[in-house]
Amino acid sequence: SCSTVLKSLHFITKPLSDEEGNFSLAYIITIHKELEMFVKLLRAIYMPQNIYCIHIDEKSPRDYKTAVQNIVNCFENIFISSKREHVVYAGFSRLQADINCMRDLVNSKVQWNYVINLCGQDYPLKTNKEIIQYVKSKWNGKNITPGIVQPLHMKHRTQVSYREYVHSGVPYVYPAKIRKAEPPHNMTIYFGSAYYILTKDFVEFTLRDARAKALLEWSRDTYSPDEHYWVTLNRLPG
Repeated sequence: SCSTVLKSLHFITKPLSDEEGNFSLAYIITIHKELEMFVKLLRAIYMPQNIYCIHIDEKSPRDYKTAVQNIVNCFENIFISSKREHVVYAGFSRLQADINCMRDLVNSKVQWNYVINLCGQDYPLKTNKEIIQYVKSKWNGKNITPGIVQPLHMKHRTQVSYREYVHSGVPYVYPAKIRKAEPPHNMTIYFGSAYYILTKDFVEFTLRDARAKALLEWSRDTYSPDEHYWVTLNRLPG
């Protein structure tokens, strides 16, 4: 029951400070296995003033999906992504999963300030308050999406087309002998982390701007596009 979940797992039920209560974070968590690890992560980052979008891999077992749904049902500020992907490692589906959650988050009633993406095997090293203070002090109004101009040894990821294949029931991506067109809008491709802290304004920009949409479409057949998409858009002039 929900009362047992809240009590036995000691979920925090009210903001621990005024500063935290007035600064909401959004979280995107993509999961596919290890229910206990997910619950430990959720318990560690949960705050009632925040909002959480959970993306469950569509190919996860039914009982896993049901268990996650039962936990999510106990909280008004946690929800399952309205559109779920069959996630393939290093494939476009991993990027699309985040974007699906972003669309849900920008339409939510919670006025969140930043979004942080995680996977089910992550765990926080800082408290909610420490994260907020770090963002406010050093990155106020800016995105944390580190990266560099795409190095030569990484260019193959975006120069040829990658396709999804299935071998012995396991999906994977592999290069095809098709050279890709140059990036849209004469963009310089950057390479960095698939993980980020992004402002709400930037998220809305990525969902609506023509350049962002063009880069997303161009990235569909690249290798691990989440490692170049956010970092490239963040370095556009203006």
